Amino acid sequence: MDGAQILRLLLLLIVANGAPILGKRMLGAAFACPVDGGARFFDGRPLLGASKTWRGVALAILAATLCAPLVGLPASLGARLGAFAMAGDLFSSFVKRRLGLAASSRAPGLDQIPEALAPLLAIASPAALGVAEIIIVTGLFFFGSQALSRLMFDLRVRERPF
Repeated sequence: MDGAQILRLLLLLIVANGAPILGKRMLGAAFACPVDGGARFFDGRPLLGASKTWRGVALAILAATLCAPLVGLPASLGARLGAFAMAGDLFSSFVKRRLGLAASSRAPGLDQIPEALAPLLAIASPAALGVAEIIIVTGLFFFGSQALSRLMFDLRVRERPF
């Protein structure tokens, strides 16, 4: 088990998942086109919600791609990680809407695990990740992202403390 690799992947997950939040703070509503285009599902609820934007997806992929070489990983691995982090985030939003939870509502576990697990599984082979590393990084992301979310709220980057 490579501790440095675990930290590199954890950092990339934080970058990928934090980029949309920073983008919203810096750009406001500019370029914020909803991924679902305002569509509703069979239950009448939004498919994903207005807070899931193409800008956020693009920023996550771009940020992870650019940061990967800075931590000694291939840019292509960063791009894949960023894309699958957003796929996990979109999945979480879809499930939260089905459960009747409002956009940006808190759902511990559902808010963190798919955003970490999906990208780690997507890069497991090229990054030579084993089950233990995937579990450790996912667990660290689960707890670390909650602490970072609170810090980002205190720094007025996030609108909510979760």
